[in-house]
Amino acid sequence: MNSTPTHKPRPMIDLMVSVILPSIILMKFSGESELGAAGGLIAALAFPLGWGLFELVRYRKYNFIALLGLASVSLTGGIGLFELDTQWLAIKEAAIPAIIGIAVLVSTFTPYPLVKALLFNPDVMDVNKIKQRLEEHDSATAFERRLMKATYFVAGSFGFSAVMNYVLAKYIVTSPAGTQAFNEELGQLTLYSYPMIALPSMVMLMAIFYYLWRTIHDLTGLELEEVLSSKMQQK
Repeated sequence: MNSTPTHKPRPMIDLMVSVILPSIILMKFSGESELGAAGGLIAALAFPLGWGLFELVRYRKYNFIALLGLASVSLTGGIGLFELDTQWLAIKEAAIPAIIGIAVLVSTFTPYPLVKALLFNPDVMDVNKIKQRLEEHDSATAFERRLMKATYFVAGSFGFSAVMNYVLAKYIVTSPAGTQAFNEELGQLTLYSYPMIALPSMVMLMAIFYYLWRTIHDLTGLELEEVLSSKMQQK
């Protein structure tokens, strides 16, 4: 029997624990009369780090994206605690989405491009029905070409995030690491990066999903409710 609990997305809790609470601690409780610069940074980073580890252990979500998130938090803490040049923070902010984008591109040279693994799988779409219709319409090759194009779009969205992360970090975080001002600016960076980077990236990924669905519709004639898997329709 599988004793691992089923993981259910909790976006509001994720946002509160990983973005809002750390930002408040960094901006409001990093003064010498509160937690101090080092204490405030450790307390702020403990929330996303602890939550990420809890998710990994509790639901056994040992995936590439989750591990990158934990690495990002750990690197941010290292930069602050070891008082490294803030240039490294900007590089780190850009490196995480850049690595994902490169991984997406590399996946195009394998039998399983990332878009196929993430979207065109039985948990999201009725793969067998779609493949059958593609064969009936002699459109399998055309579908593979468009699937590859969608993969490039995904890589481009992560490239956009990498550039924006670097620019935002360079613009906001200008104080030396290990200071209260650095913590406050790091809190602002965490808070601003969500609406300015995460939301546009999410919109782009939704647009890519729409492009993939339109591709399937054009090549097979299937409607959205026929394309989605039974699991997705039950949600």
